[in-house]
Amino acid sequence: MLCGVVAEPGRFVLEERPRPEVAPEGWVLVDIAAVGLCGTDYHIFGGRHPFLQYPRLIGHELSGHVVEDGYGFRAGQTVVINPYIACGTCAMCLKDRRNCCETLGVLGVHRDGGMCARIAMPAENLIDAGRLSAREAALVEFLAIGAHAVRRSRLERGARVLVTGAGPIGVGTALFARVAGAEVHLMDLSPARLAAAEALGFSDLYGGPEALPGGFEVVFDATGNPRAMEAGFAHVAQGGTYILVSVVKGDIRFDDAEFHRRELTLLASRNATAVDFETVMSALASGAVPGKALISTEMTLEEVSARLPDLAEDRAALVKALVVIDPRE
Repeated sequence: MLCGVVAEPGRFVLEERPRPEVAPEGWVLVDIAAVGLCGTDYHIFGGRHPFLQYPRLIGHELSGHVVEDGYGFRAGQTVVINPYIACGTCAMCLKDRRNCCETLGVLGVHRDGGMCARIAMPAENLIDAGRLSAREAALVEFLAIGAHAVRRSRLERGARVLVTGAGPIGVGTALFARVAGAEVHLMDLSPARLAAAEALGFSDLYGGPEALPGGFEVVFDATGNPRAMEAGFAHVAQGGTYILVSVVKGDIRFDDAEFHRRELTLLASRNATAVDFETVMSALASGAVPGKALISTEMTLEEVSARLPDLAEDRAALVKALVVIDPRE
């Protein structure tokens, strides 16, 4: 089968690899239907991912169809794939926080991913897609990142919320803050990203901090920029909460005296859990989150080589690019 592999920074190739025909005990074979491209994939292509070894078969935002009956699944069933492979035995796994597993391996990052015709997955990492199409099911993982951050924040209905960074993760966070009943504001330096957010129904949009209307009860950072992450503390209201959805390699500094004076809460948000996947699937199925509107462009696996460099270079107006693997889709 053909596999989408970043052989080295700046070089994406289609590589022939054996198609798995037998799954290990407790695992299930899945024919991949669609793959979402995300910032991680673009960083891998650009050589900017800090925890990666090349070559790497990319792809972690995945939907597919089960190959054979077994482990509660039926042949042909559409599934969402949870790409976080956890050990199941560490302290965090035992507390049902598998997203924080001590030896967590993410498909397409720490191990080969799913931009190919077929993969084998642990049965516990598959979720029945229900009424979702395969395309919508491929959106679930990236949206679950924002849904998890919103759940971590424990924001109350009616809260004034700011999301800094209106890329895909920021937009996903904003969507689930809106679903939770918050008054959502977004800030980004890119007019194209703000226009994309406006098309999704957001109206409180800001091109820079100088226009922001005072402190916010909850602030989410989705910029991936250390200086912006540091600046975000200033936007949190007295007694408010700041959630770092972005992760960067390096130190983040803040004024401790001011942090204590305002009695702020600082939270990290990492990946997502099964609960968040279910939240996203319900929101997509009900229409509370408009799945089709999030798909900016589609391509076949054979088209990725030609299109990936341009997408990685300029994706300001892009919410989600999908690679459709299964021709039946």
